[in-house]
Amino acid sequence: MRNRNNWLILIVLLIAFSLWVDLSNSLTVYNPISDLPLVDRDVTVKLGLDLRGGLQALLEADVPADTVVTAEELTNAKNILQNRANALGVSEISMQTAGDRRIIAEFPGVTNPEEVVASLKQTALLEFVDMGNAPVAEGTKINTDFGVENPAATTDTGETIYHTVMTGAGLQTASVGRDQAGKYLISFELKGDATKIFADYTTSHVGQYLAIVLDKEVVSAPRINQAITDGSGQISGSFTQDAAQTLAIQLRSGALPIPIKVVQSRTVGATLGEESIHKSVTAGVIGLVVIILFMGFNYRLPGIIADLALICYALFSLMLFKMIPVTLTLPGIAGFILSVGMAVDANVLIFERLKEELRAGRRLDLAIDLAWSRAWPSIRDSNTSTLITCFILFIFGSTFGASIVKGFSVTLALGVLVSLFTAIIVTRTFLHTILDRIKIAEHPRWFGL
Repeated sequence: MRNRNNWLILIVLLIAFSLWVDLSNSLTVYNPISDLPLVDRDVTVKLGLDLRGGLQALLEADVPADTVVTAEELTNAKNILQNRANALGVSEISMQTAGDRRIIAEFPGVTNPEEVVASLKQTALLEFVDMGNAPVAEGTKINTDFGVENPAATTDTGETIYHTVMTGAGLQTASVGRDQAGKYLISFELKGDATKIFADYTTSHVGQYLAIVLDKEVVSAPRINQAITDGSGQISGSFTQDAAQTLAIQLRSGALPIPIKVVQSRTVGATLGEESIHKSVTAGVIGLVVIILFMGFNYRLPGIIADLALICYALFSLMLFKMIPVTLTLPGIAGFILSVGMAVDANVLIFERLKEELRAGRRLDLAIDLAWSRAWPSIRDSNTSTLITCFILFIFGSTFGASIVKGFSVTLALGVLVSLFTAIIVTRTFLHTILDRIKIAEHPRWFGL
């Protein structure tokens, strides 16, 4: 009895928390002492591109057709692009490699596609270039010897080649700050090996100019006034806040291993998505109502209790979708609606066993426990097989051309796990709490007998 009461308290707390999350768009908890938020989290429902609209782009390696692009290079490029987009504040991003040189990118809810695409396709090759005693203006395009196999041969063509002391690969961190005049700058720290290279160079080149070059364009060219040996520095220039933030993001995420070009981009409208959401919600409500009526009519009082557990299941599932968060696509909604029907499977097995135990003359409390324990192997095996299928669908959904099933597998798997909790804990606790005090001999019709 003590364990049942503990479970009942936990269920009530979960219901209260789920209602709070499900009915809110933000989750905020304040510190009672300082009035500062301890938790401040966005819990709006995340919708995919097919439901919300946004930007879809096809990216391709910008190299000659006979140049081999390895799978590792393409995967690294995809990861860096995804990190950049996340840092820009674009959420629910989906990126997949397609073939041996293309990446499919989807950005739900994007309102400034040009800015996102421009930021993603930049190589972001940062170089610290030796300029000797010659100052150079910001914005000047220069050639460097980084990545050039034979700089001497290039010099013979008449072009001026500058020596790259080190690249942005030596950066540990990069963040936006301001100088004493209020101008934006990027503060950076170097890794161990790069710290020594930078220290040795600045020690031997005091009084000369070191250009900070991004994608072969001079960002700034400060004069080395003293040796810099602590591995930290600043990139100054005529930065706006957005430009400084974008540069810091690019430096933190790293340079792309291969140049990327945008082959195609298109904006996807949300008109079809709104209609799909409306029809999906309607289908879900109809399905839920039909299941509630069926359980109540067929299993009477236990069925009504199962309906309460089914409502808890819906509350818990939506709460998890918002907290994780799960990006809902149309197949994902279909997976959730399917899981609503599956959520009562366990209850059907338990209640059929309950009827058999009651007909055999068992006490009600004993019949409930026997019904659950004897139905459990079937419940376990059926749900385990569904979870295995969901796992396989998720693995194959990670490959190009099969992503439509990924959202379906995620929502279905979560639905199965929540349904197991509601069947094992919630339904059983409700049954004992409500039915243990009822004498079955006086009310056989309440149990469909």
